Amino acid sequence: MRSALTMLGIIIRVGAVITMLAVGSGASRRIAEQMSTIGSNLVMVLPGATPGMLIVRDWPLSSGRPFTEQDVKSASKVCLLGQTVADNLFSDMNPIGEVVRIKRVPFTIVGILSVKGQSPQGQDQDDTIYVPVTTAQKKLFGTPLPGMVRTIMAKARSTDDLPAAERQVADLLKQRHHIGPKQENDFTVRNLTSIMQTAEQSTRIMTILLGAIASISLVVGGIGIMNIMLVSVTERTREIGIRMATGAKTWNIRLQFLIESVLLSFIGGVAGIALGILASRVISAIVGWPTVVSLFSVVLAFGFSGLVGIFFGFYPAYKASLLDPIEALRYE
Repeated sequence: MRSALTMLGIIIRVGAVITMLAVGSGASRRIAEQMSTIGSNLVMVLPGATPGMLIVRDWPLSSGRPFTEQDVKSASKVCLLGQTVADNLFSDMNPIGEVVRIKRVPFTIVGILSVKGQSPQGQDQDDTIYVPVTTAQKKLFGTPLPGMVRTIMAKARSTDDLPAAERQVADLLKQRHHIGPKQENDFTVRNLTSIMQTAEQSTRIMTILLGAIASISLVVGGIGIMNIMLVSVTERTREIGIRMATGAKTWNIRLQFLIESVLLSFIGGVAGIALGILASRVISAIVGWPTVVSLFSVVLAFGFSGLVGIFFGFYPAYKASLLDPIEALRYE
């Protein structure tokens, strides 16, 4: 019964290590997935919806056609609907060719955007309507300066080219805005990859902290193993005396109790791994948050449980090997 309770402590603690690391890894994957929906290799210039917008955002159409250069030049009253808007307004109907009113201005629907899902800020990216930028400026919102926009999105050829792309965009805007070398920029260039890396670093730190907390609990479980083994040495003093009297060496006694301690840790570790995987799946099913059980977390938890058994089992084994055979045989 004592051994079972000792293993229960190891089982719970190993399971906690795996579950916490799985939650942290799942958070990192969720952030990466959300950032990928915005668009890869994206550079944003902040204080546009031209035909290149769909390419930059990696946002294909599920039906219909995209904007054309002619739509932008002539400020055509056409629009693209996000899937959420299309579902709310038209349900199962085909919205292509239908007319919607935006600020009392009629717009013809020419395309439906494919599903994007939530943004990293938790916003529904499909709850949106796109119109040509010139149409928005002239017929919807107005602008004090022709051609002025709030946001520009550009796409680098690859992730490695992002720093160079940022510099080139900044240099071009400085030239266009007539900004001197000692003057402050009237714009900001942001690299979404760096934002993603910052978010991933935060989740990585969170994962390390969660793993450290769970590892500390494993150490506490090791102390429990040591206490149980010390009680076992006391209760089996006469048995130890008989073994030593019949020829058992000091290292035989140490090895016996050390094997028992490691065995308790390993059995508890295996059961804890199963518990951690099960708990991770339960959390995913209930909360809807992705969890990732990696081989690293399994090996880490299992290896740590074995080290705990060796470390905390050594003292009881050492104490048992130092017993005097005659005194041990007299022990009641």
